[in-house]
Amino acid sequence: MSEASIFTKIMNGDIPADILYEDDDCICIKDIQPQAPTHLLLIPRKPIARLVEASEEDKLLLGQLMLKVGDIAKQLGVDEAFRVVINNGAGAGQTVFHLHLHILANKKFDEGSLGF
Repeated sequence: MSEASIFTKIMNGDIPADILYEDDDCICIKDIQPQAPTHLLLIPRKPIARLVEASEEDKLLLGQLMLKVGDIAKQLGVDEAFRVVINNGAGAGQTVFHLHLHILANKKFDEGSLGF
C-alpha cells in the first residue's frame, strides 16, 4: 500500500494547513510556496494521482472543482483576473501525485507565458 500524500494527511488533520474552504468533495488551502500573491490549491478528497488518471466516474467531481474555483475567486474578489493550473506528471512540474488545481491571482500574467 502506498503512503498517503501530503494532501491526504492535511485532510486527515495529520499535518496543519491554512484551510480556506472545505466540503465533502474538496478542500482549498494556501500554497506554502506561493508563485503569486494569491496562490491556493483546490484538492479533491478523492485521491486521483494525475488528471489523466481521472475516469468517466470522475466527471461530476471534475466539474464541481471547476465551479468551486469560480466561487472561491468571487469570494476573494479576484474573479476578474486569475489563472487555474493543473500540472500532470513530473515533467510538467507536478510534485504531489494527488490531483490539485492551482488558483493564482493578484499578479500580472503575460500573454503566452505561465507567469511563473
